[in-house]
Amino acid sequence: MKTQFDENVYTECYLGKLGELTLKGGNIKVFENQLVQNLRLALEAVKAKVYLKSGRIYCNCTKESCSAVEYALSHLIGITGWAKVQSVEKNFDAIKAAVFKEGLAAKENGAETFKIEARREDKDFPLNSYEIATQAASVLFDDGTLAVDVHHPDAVISVEVRDKCYVYCAQKKACRGLPVGVSGKGLLLLSGGIDSPVAGYRMMRRGMKVDCIYFHSYPYTSEEAQKKVEDLAKIIAQYGVDSHLNVIPFTDVQMQIKSKSPASYTTLMLRLSMMKCANLLAKRINAQCIITGESLGQVASQTNENMACTESFAEYPLYRPLIGLDKEEITDTAIEIGTFPISILPYEDCCVLFSPKHPVLRSTVEEAQRIYKELEIDSLIEKAFEERKILHYSLRDVIKEGEF
Repeated sequence: MKTQFDENVYTECYLGKLGELTLKGGNIKVFENQLVQNLRLALEAVKAKVYLKSGRIYCNCTKESCSAVEYALSHLIGITGWAKVQSVEKNFDAIKAAVFKEGLAAKENGAETFKIEARREDKDFPLNSYEIATQAASVLFDDGTLAVDVHHPDAVISVEVRDKCYVYCAQKKACRGLPVGVSGKGLLLLSGGIDSPVAGYRMMRRGMKVDCIYFHSYPYTSEEAQKKVEDLAKIIAQYGVDSHLNVIPFTDVQMQIKSKSPASYTTLMLRLSMMKCANLLAKRINAQCIITGESLGQVASQTNENMACTESFAEYPLYRPLIGLDKEEITDTAIEIGTFPISILPYEDCCVLFSPKHPVLRSTVEEAQRIYKELEIDSLIEKAFEERKILHYSLRDVIKEGEF
């Protein structure tokens, strides 16, 4: 009865191509299982079945669930591409009918030329890959529906002969990398700028689960500034399956720095205080590292010398995935993942509002530690940490609420 129910209800099929994780050796199942688990978690709120077989991840769903599945696949890290497919029986009449349907759809979308890419996973199928491609092409070429162009086609129609035959066109781009969750957990210092969300996304693509920490100095930073960061965290969570945003009330810490630190050192002291607080949270959530959006030489706090000072306060490995990228490269990724329009909203964070006119560029670790000690600020940092607000975001909730 279950099989009959599935055939009647789950009428639509999607296929995703696995990427880097196929190169793994004896532990490949760990990566595959994590990928399947991530997609299943994302789609818990809709009718969909997810499974993996022979280097492909499949999702069968209802017609009503298609938009949710497509949204989830577009945010699933660990696949190179995905497509809605026709799943047909392994006989050539069915294959040609499916190819013709894909060709007509491509023509309606403006295609004039095409080629067939065939892959025969089932070696018992009587035709090899080349024969499948040439014979399937005839159904579109012979009657002039589309012209063949094997070098620069407008449309590529794929035919994969596996347990069934899967025919599809218009493969969508996906998020390459390793499935989120296979590389431990990191804590991201998230601001309202362009850089830090991209840093978190890049670490997710290396399989890391990411939680976030944000420092808020109300009333010097507005509620709109916090809402901006919450919206950024929500986008990050959609690529990472889920994420927690820890909002730290840092006003008292920042005022202490402003009153007791040399003016040129206020930004650096703020960075060191943030790192101290991040250490506390990383320990609490069992994170293995701390992640920042720093890029070498981009601002005063990101010179070699000042980053060495920041790192001297880190009790966990400090990862800087953007360290060698320029602003244009970082911005391109921000546009791609959808954080850029939010990041450029005119609500400044506490780092910007309290920036000195002439910040120190090349502090020594010893001098930074001496000034920090004179601030007598650790108790304020611990108090701010204990008063943090924790927000949770997930791709599942976005899909459940229909906010995609």
